[in-house]
Amino acid sequence: MDGLTKDQLDKAESNDASLGAGPRRPRDAATLILLDRRGGEVHVLMGRRHSSHAFMPGKFVFPGGRTDPDDGRVPVTDMLDPLEEAKLLATIARRSQARARAIALSAIRETYEEAGLLIGRKGPFSTAKADWQGFVEHGVQPTLQPLRLVARAITPPGRVRRFDTRFLATWRTDVAVELPGGGPTNELEGLIWLPLREAPQADVPVITKTILEELQQRLAADPQLRPGGPVPFYRMVRNSFIRDLF
Repeated sequence: MDGLTKDQLDKAESNDASLGAGPRRPRDAATLILLDRRGGEVHVLMGRRHSSHAFMPGKFVFPGGRTDPDDGRVPVTDMLDPLEEAKLLATIARRSQARARAIALSAIRETYEEAGLLIGRKGPFSTAKADWQGFVEHGVQPTLQPLRLVARAITPPGRVRRFDTRFLATWRTDVAVELPGGGPTNELEGLIWLPLREAPQADVPVITKTILEELQQRLAADPQLRPGGPVPFYRMVRNSFIRDLF
């Protein structure tokens, strides 16, 4: 996306009905890229957003959403790997371990709510936080240790909703419970496992296509997704999108 102009991006995303007036401060958000190895090939979980949504209607996306302050107050069995925590802290203006923890946990919560997949370990779990009662009911202790930060992107100015999104990845083997009916929010019309090499050709947002291609390259160099790998950061600077690595 180096050198992609704002006009080009607007044209590419002209069907998402997300343009709005005036700048808006991006909100912290996180999304989870769930990967599965089968038949010698990596697959990725994606879901289609409802056509009625103002933000990216009808597009295939990863489970994810806005970070809630309560997310950082939920107990976990294992913290982020120190290398991953350092990467996530580098994305926060006022560096805070509590905020980094909340961002990572929001990806886990959203994956439960939208896909019915609970990341963690089986065992007794207790919290008073309403959005985490599914983990209590199904006896899953959330864990952050397997999460890997693989990208960051900030929604361009002028959209109805703007997010500072951290794209985290983990493997299906880290899912403790898979609910057959999907998540309780029904925000995604359908869930599908796509071969990673084919996923960029699906009806996905421009940034999602870019992240998928980035992930293919990283997995080619590091099939295990070891901690501390390079993280691309996409944002708009002077009407052009740029890519940095950190």
